[in-house]
Amino acid sequence: MHVQEWLVTVPPFAVYLLVTLVVGVESVGVPLPGEIILVSSALLASQHAGISPVVVGMCATAGAVVGDSLGYAIGRKGGTPLLNGLTRRFPRHFSADNIAAATRAFQRWGVWAVFLGRFVALLRIFAGPLAGVLRMPYVTFFPANLMGGILWAGGTTAAVYYLGVLAEDWLRRFSWIGLALAVVIGLAIILTFSRRRGTRRARCGRGTTP
Repeated sequence: MHVQEWLVTVPPFAVYLLVTLVVGVESVGVPLPGEIILVSSALLASQHAGISPVVVGMCATAGAVVGDSLGYAIGRKGGTPLLNGLTRRFPRHFSADNIAAATRAFQRWGVWAVFLGRFVALLRIFAGPLAGVLRMPYVTFFPANLMGGILWAGGTTAAVYYLGVLAEDWLRRFSWIGLALAVVIGLAIILTFSRRRGTRRARCGRGTTP
């Protein structure tokens, strides 16, 4: 079953809770499909009045900011051994190459790696824990984390929601256009066959005249 199809079957409160938890746990450093859940929930909000896009965006923001902060605290306390443990548990995401690439991004871009990392799948998982491991000051980390979370969650929700509304409106109009075209084509076919039948009858009539 598709994620959006499953979300339709649960109450709005469960959708909000799921967005908060999945985005939050992903931000802590556990590879979960946070962006997929967010996009699916925002699209669902564009199709069902019971789901508020504002609440979806707020829940995603809260999950992103709190999750990154928890990941930061865990990374600061666990240090390099934490990354080694994540490599053993999630070798696909926390491979040595990925960790090295993320570390280079932090060393080169600093606080911007935290802000922009929210928009990059790999850095979105690494940002919090790696900032803690690298001992980035929290007073530097938190503003970038907050702004990145707000822009990512709010921007993604707004973009997907309005695109969903426009698509639904376009499809609704297209259905009427399609119906009108079907009627016109049907009438054209009927008139064409009627004329051909009339022409054949006229020819047959002339052929039997003495």
